[in-house]
Amino acid sequence: MRTRIFFLFAVLMLVMPLAAQTNKAWTPPKTPWGDPDLQGQWPAVANIPMQRPANFGTRAFLTDEELAQRERQAQRQQESDSEVFAKGGEVTINPPSYWQERQKPNRQASLVVDPPDGRIPPMTPAGQKFVQSLRGGLGPGQHFPDKVDSWEDFDIYSRCITRGLVSSILPTIYNFGNQIVQSPGYVVIRNEMIHEARVIPLNAGPHVGSKLRTYMGDSRGHWEGNTLVVETTNFNDQTGAGGGFFSDAARLTERFTRTAQDELSYDLAIDDPKTWTKPWTVHMPYKLDPSYTIYEYACHEGNYMMLDSLEAARQLEKQGKETRVDRGPAGGPPPGRNQ
Repeated sequence: MRTRIFFLFAVLMLVMPLAAQTNKAWTPPKTPWGDPDLQGQWPAVANIPMQRPANFGTRAFLTDEELAQRERQAQRQQESDSEVFAKGGEVTINPPSYWQERQKPNRQASLVVDPPDGRIPPMTPAGQKFVQSLRGGLGPGQHFPDKVDSWEDFDIYSRCITRGLVSSILPTIYNFGNQIVQSPGYVVIRNEMIHEARVIPLNAGPHVGSKLRTYMGDSRGHWEGNTLVVETTNFNDQTGAGGGFFSDAARLTERFTRTAQDELSYDLAIDDPKTWTKPWTVHMPYKLDPSYTIYEYACHEGNYMMLDSLEAARQLEKQGKETRVDRGPAGGPPPGRNQ
C-alpha cells in the first residue's frame, strides 16, 4: 500500500510542474521603459460579420460545417475574382472585385459579443429621430446616394473625411492595416483606412472640455496589468456605428491585450444611452503580421469626386436622365449609362 501511494505521489510531482507550465498565463514583452509592448502591424483580416444571424440565438461560434461552408464561399469568390482579372469586366462605379482584399473566414460568429445574441441593440427614440432628421428629413448621406444635389448627399466616407473610430479599426473591404506605436507616456494607433492616427496620452487626467468635439473623439489611456484601456469621449455627431450616430453622451472603452507573441485581443464597449437602448460590446482577434505594409490612402485628393459628381448630375438633369446612383446587381453602371 505504501509503495502504491509513493508511486502515485512521484507521478504527481512529475506531472504538476508540466501542467503548471502549460497553464501559466503568457507574459507579453516589455518596452524599454517598462510598459507591455503592443507594437507592430495588426491588420484586421479576420472575416467576421458585425452581427450574428438571428437564428443562431446565443451561439457565439460556427460549427465545423458552417465554417467549412464559409471557406468554400471564400474560395469560390477568389476564383471569381481571378476570372474577372483574367477576362476584364464591365466598367462600373465600383472598382473591380479583385481589388478587394479577401479575408479568411473565422469561427467567431459575430463581432458583437454582448448582448449575448450578438445583435446590436435597438436605437432609442431620440437616436432614431436624429438619424431621420439628417438632410432635412431624408436621413444620412449615403455611399451610393439616392440623389446628387449636395455634398451632404454623400456620407463622410465617400467624402474621404473619416470612417470614424469604430469602422477605421475593424474589418472592411480593403486597407486593413492597424499599426500600434508606443513611446513613454503615449500610444499611437494608426489606421490605414483614410489614414487616421490617434495619439493617446497615458494617465493624462480628465478629457478636454465638453465643447471640443471631433470625428474621432478625445482618447485617454491607462494600463490595467497587461491590458491597455482607452476611454474615448467628446465625439461630434457625424460618426457612429451600427446605423446610429454618437451623441454627446457617448463613451467608448477599448481594451487591448496581447495574449500571445502574434495575437492581440481587442474589446470595444460602446455606451451611448441617448442613441442605443443598452450598451454593446465588440470583440476582434488580431494577428501580428510584420510583413504587412500600410500604404498611403490618397482617396480623391482635392475632392475632385465631389465636383465631378455634382457637375455630372446637373448634366444628366438637363438631358432628362436619372441622377440616382444605382449600384445594380453587380455594382451598377455609372448614372445615365443605361438610361
